[in-house]
Amino acid sequence: MADDDAIDKVEDVLPEVPERGSATELMDHGAAGDPLGPMRHSAAHVLAEAVLDLFPGTKLGIGPVIADGFYYDFLLPRPLTPDDLPAIEARMRESIAADHPFELSEETPEAARAALVERDQPFKVEIVDDLAAAAERDGTPMPPTTFYRQGPFIDLCRGPHVASTGQIGPFKLLGTAGAYWRGDEKRPMLQRVYGTAWATQEELDAYLWRREEAKKRDHRRLGVALDLFSFHDVSPGSAFWHPRGQAIWRTLETAMRELQLRRGYQEISTPILVSEKLWRQSGHWDHYAENMFIVESEKQLFSLKPMNCPESTFIYKSKKRSYRELPLRFNEYGRLHRNERSGALSGLTRVRQFIQDDAHIFVRPDQLAAEIGALLGEVNEAYSWVGLVPRFAFATKPDKAIGDPALWEQAERLIKEALDSTGANYVTKPKDGTFYAPKIDIYIDDALGREWQMATIQVDLVMLPERFELTYTDEEGQEQRPMAIHRAIYGSLERFIGILIEHFAGAFPLWLAPIQAVIIPIADRHIEAGEELAGLLRTRGLRVEVDGSSNRMQYKIRAAQEQKVPYMVVLGDREIEARTASPRTRAGDQQPPEAWESFADRLAAESRSRSVT
Repeated sequence: MADDDAIDKVEDVLPEVPERGSATELMDHGAAGDPLGPMRHSAAHVLAEAVLDLFPGTKLGIGPVIADGFYYDFLLPRPLTPDDLPAIEARMRESIAADHPFELSEETPEAARAALVERDQPFKVEIVDDLAAAAERDGTPMPPTTFYRQGPFIDLCRGPHVASTGQIGPFKLLGTAGAYWRGDEKRPMLQRVYGTAWATQEELDAYLWRREEAKKRDHRRLGVALDLFSFHDVSPGSAFWHPRGQAIWRTLETAMRELQLRRGYQEISTPILVSEKLWRQSGHWDHYAENMFIVESEKQLFSLKPMNCPESTFIYKSKKRSYRELPLRFNEYGRLHRNERSGALSGLTRVRQFIQDDAHIFVRPDQLAAEIGALLGEVNEAYSWVGLVPRFAFATKPDKAIGDPALWEQAERLIKEALDSTGANYVTKPKDGTFYAPKIDIYIDDALGREWQMATIQVDLVMLPERFELTYTDEEGQEQRPMAIHRAIYGSLERFIGILIEHFAGAFPLWLAPIQAVIIPIADRHIEAGEELAGLLRTRGLRVEVDGSSNRMQYKIRAAQEQKVPYMVVLGDREIEARTASPRTRAGDQQPPEAWESFADRLAAESRSRSVT
């Protein structure tokens, strides 16, 4: 994708939604746990009523509730344009003003199908047919088919709804996007209209402000504007890191390596291309193969590794291990590949190639609680570098899990005991663990109040220890199974950087800024002194540029501010003669002059502190 295309793609930021495939999912339009769900789902029905009224012959898809809003899919006689949305909104307001009650009715499946055929709504007919087929396959009677009517409009639906259209709060249509019917690229492309609805105008206004602010902060736009990275169709879903973006990457990596060195980690590196035999042994081939890039060579199947977990066991087993060696902490910045669908790719936050700050820690049972406590401390420290406060969730065994249930029970009990012993606040997420381990997930809220799932700590008694037959010799000379902890703190560095770009709106704190200072010579004769000052700053480990272009000084200052550089230093005859710097911050504050050496020491100390202020 060319850079200009990257900007065009994000002009209208719309919510990401999961594809819905089964007939039961398509009938389930509500939003469990969303107090505004019934009202938003009712707004989706009013949207469908308006579109059908304005565009006769429209075929209706589905209209579920999503985070902060709703959508409805349509097969329309013509493509919608932005100018159509105000007309649709006006028609929706008429329905809301009419205060039509939402009326539930039940039909036999046969009568429901006949009515939908008569209305020429083939997508709805397909849903009824699939429900009937599923009931027949399961040997269960198909329940009555439910419809909801408001005014002249009736739709196949399970609900729930508010009592009448007049109870729909302030709303706004947000935009349109293409969506394949049932998420299948072989099916018709429908037009999806997104909207949002809130209880009060103040809440709607606040949401719309956050949405506009999110557009300004979109990391795909800022990544281009700040010359951090780009994406190109020669390698979809893989970032091309430019020098400034790579500087952010390496700075984060260096900080984590320093933390790991203090904690006694040992860095390893394992191959990217791995035989299917490994993935079958680990269980990933059965549970994850569709997300792998498969490669065939000499009649053997290999995969680009989607995770680092199993490979670390070969290093663990390279020699006999004693209880004295544990905990054994292996960290790896492994390059990973996951075969994400092209429609799901989204800048740095959803990619096909990424690097993860993985670690696999092998412990004795009596060491687990202390190790989890220390890992929570690592998370708190690393997130403090960027001003984020982590929250914790304990995710338990999912329905599809491998291994002995007794081992799962043991792992879950030990995690809970460890969490409780640290005093950490956490919530429990039943059945949300991985297929091989219960886990602790870490969440943060960014500057706009959006929640992101970040790091993870998984306690594995099944996949690595059992399937790869890991052992250590205890004090009695007997072989025992270690426990394996999978942990990532940043997670995917691509995703972490994308989130940070949006959190800081591109204005990184000094320690993380790709360019920490720009020297601006007033005239060509001042360039040599500018290079001298830049060299002095670089000896302190700072990232500095000299703007020796022929542009006017005010233009250079404005350019540095637009690039969100923390400090700008203008050099003229007076400053060079006195060997002083009068730094200007990106916020426009002019600081008092100070000696070059003092300025260099102050910036170096500020950078080392990893302060976010």
